[in-house]
Amino acid sequence: MISSTAPPSAATATTAEEDSTTSFSSLHPDIIEAHILPRLDGITLAATSCSSTTLRHHSSQDHLWSKTCHSTWPSTRSPRVCQVISTYPDGGPRNFFSHAFPLLEDHSSSNLSRLSSLTPPSELISAVDIHYQDKLIFTKVRETETVTGWFRCSPFRIDLLEPKEVVPTPMKHPDGDDTCTAISNDMTLSWILIDPIRRLVVNLSSHKPITVQRHWLTGEVQVRFASILAADRGHVQCGIVVTCGGSEEGEMQMREISLEIEDMDGMHINGKESLGILQRAMEGKKGKGGNRVQEGQRRYREYLEVKKERKERKVRTEGTLDILCVAFGVSCFVAFWSFILFR
Repeated sequence: MISSTAPPSAATATTAEEDSTTSFSSLHPDIIEAHILPRLDGITLAATSCSSTTLRHHSSQDHLWSKTCHSTWPSTRSPRVCQVISTYPDGGPRNFFSHAFPLLEDHSSSNLSRLSSLTPPSELISAVDIHYQDKLIFTKVRETETVTGWFRCSPFRIDLLEPKEVVPTPMKHPDGDDTCTAISNDMTLSWILIDPIRRLVVNLSSHKPITVQRHWLTGEVQVRFASILAADRGHVQCGIVVTCGGSEEGEMQMREISLEIEDMDGMHINGKESLGILQRAMEGKKGKGGNRVQEGQRRYREYLEVKKERKERKVRTEGTLDILCVAFGVSCFVAFWSFILFR
């Protein structure tokens, strides 16, 4: 005789699941919003909001996402950035986080026509945070005017530190490759670029360093973060360089933090063209946040491979032209002397 009741194990699992659901649902909303959800990071909070209608309601509160933005990027506590976040369209702080956290989707130059061709922004806000071993070591907000002729004609560059300004860090001065490896593994950087007029944002950092190099003579360490952006003539590298030098106490000091954009030939792009590239990046779709470090490193490696192939192709072309020029010169020389001797 076959029993119609469920197996004991299945019944136990069902009962446990029902008890778990009932227990969580029976919690007071204030406990969920004040003690549980604020402990989650942005990615977990977003995933939680998709699990049920009730949790979606609790997880959509602006104060939760404002706190998440501030804890993820302390620079967003600045009144100027807070103003942008509070008026950000379609969800305020939550939408700001969804645009500022993930890596950009890779747009080919053929898809750029789909993006807006509005007037470039007249002002940019940079919200920058640097962590080492999960501890904040630097945060700053820099406003940059982009309407002057000097800015638009000069190579695009944003500096966060003054020429003689230094920032102490807990990092030890490198005495070998181990310190450079520690910096590569333990340093993270976020550079959020904001268009305050149109309320557009983009994070231009690879989150973790792409390369960490120590100068053999000066001992300075250059930590490079990068994003690969689409442009009319291919792809360009948006590079963030943190230059660190040793102090008398043996600790590292950050002496330069800068943002530049260069093409595949290594030429720095001027401000006017860079504004167009950055505007399209801010208007473009954002990818998923889970694999941004691996995806950013993959794109950078592909960019270097294309850059290397482009350089080798250029060298071959120049070599072929040199041979043709030499052959043409020899032919002219032989023709000239043949005309002189046999006329």
